[in-house]
Amino acid sequence: MAQLWGGRFTKQTDEAVKAFNDSIGFDRRLYRQDIQGSMVHARMLGKQEIISKEDCAAITEGLQGILDDLESGTLEITADYEDIHSFVEANLIDRAGDAGKRLHTGRSRNDQVALDMRLYTRDAADSLREQILRLLEVLLDLMEKNTETFMPGFTHLQKAQPVTLAHYLGAYFEMLRRDYQRIGDCRTRMNECPLGAGALAGTTYPLDRPWVAAELGFACATRNSMDSVSDRDYLLELLSALSILMMHLSRFSEELIIWNSNEYRFVEMDDAFSTGSSIMPQKKNPDICELVRGKTGRVYGDLMSLLTTMKGLPLAYNKDMQEDKEPAFDAIDTASACVPLFAEMLRTIRFNKDVMEKSAMRGFTNATDAADYLVGKGVPFRDAHGMIGRLVLHCIDRGVGIEELSLEELREFSGFFEEDVYEAISLRACVNRRQTAGAPGDTAMREAISQERAWLKAQG
Repeated sequence: MAQLWGGRFTKQTDEAVKAFNDSIGFDRRLYRQDIQGSMVHARMLGKQEIISKEDCAAITEGLQGILDDLESGTLEITADYEDIHSFVEANLIDRAGDAGKRLHTGRSRNDQVALDMRLYTRDAADSLREQILRLLEVLLDLMEKNTETFMPGFTHLQKAQPVTLAHYLGAYFEMLRRDYQRIGDCRTRMNECPLGAGALAGTTYPLDRPWVAAELGFACATRNSMDSVSDRDYLLELLSALSILMMHLSRFSEELIIWNSNEYRFVEMDDAFSTGSSIMPQKKNPDICELVRGKTGRVYGDLMSLLTTMKGLPLAYNKDMQEDKEPAFDAIDTASACVPLFAEMLRTIRFNKDVMEKSAMRGFTNATDAADYLVGKGVPFRDAHGMIGRLVLHCIDRGVGIEELSLEELREFSGFFEEDVYEAISLRACVNRRQTAGAPGDTAMREAISQERAWLKAQG
């Protein structure tokens, strides 16, 4: 198969070099974007009278035929071609003759691939954001059902203060909402059209770059032709956002793995999202969570690979930049597989509410509220902190909770304790006294859920 650039060369490329150089093995997935960009480019060439209306019509008809045949499976992308651009152009020439040879007027593969990748990445960002929205809807549904599901909150993996499951899940809602927004911010910055930048210095043809940008749904044309073809920061930004997204899913997965253990028993995974052991018949493993946790490192690796590729490249285009596609595709594919699976796993999970509540009762999670109770009776906080610390030691020695001590026992540590202490340090009271914005109290939580529901609805 003749290459698009062979005129200056006097002999064929070595087969090993060709195999090493070709990108058709992975950039074939860009065929829709390549054809879409080429059709708009051809229409612009015709509009600007750079090519004839007849050639424009032949080109667009030929490109549409290629797209239709690829989608129906009657045409196959083979390894005979160097890249997706040469595949499309060669097939176009076969169908449209000399008219097909005019498609590349005013265009380089440098700005062509830059366009294809922006179009592909923009579509991927839109799809990922839709997936995150569906995950957020699952989370919010669970939050609405669990505003009175009491559980321990943790610091240092030790029980700290009582919260509700709704509040706990709300923390991940906020993280994932930021992921949704971060990918949206990235999409905004990538939404500039590089077509018309040429190899690096534009072209002498009277291209209408703003028209092309508008036809392809871009906000504008890029402002510097060298920058247009020589940077991939929009890919780096997306991979960074995906790394943060995967980090959040990995943290969530880690907690669910812990909660699924025999020691915690906070959750039970649905059979459809669990696997067994080949030797231990009693096992029910949280493999989806573990795989999400493991694949997070893979996305991190994709980001570091592309950062390393780009770190020393002089302006403008360099062949190194062909290495942008595989890590970008891999990161997008990985995140796109993890998010919907995680959402379905979470939707089917069963929370053992009684176990969660009993766990909150057993970990002195009401110790801070006991200290606050004494403060409310006039004891300085630092003194109250010390009194409750000694009280906790006493309870540990006896193997009981603060609420299990008699009033007489409590008064051995402070004469300020009264009968109302038991209500004050109950789980419900501990949670529901916390009504500041963002806290787990029932009123604050209902307001937060209402705001989250309105925000989700506004996203369409």
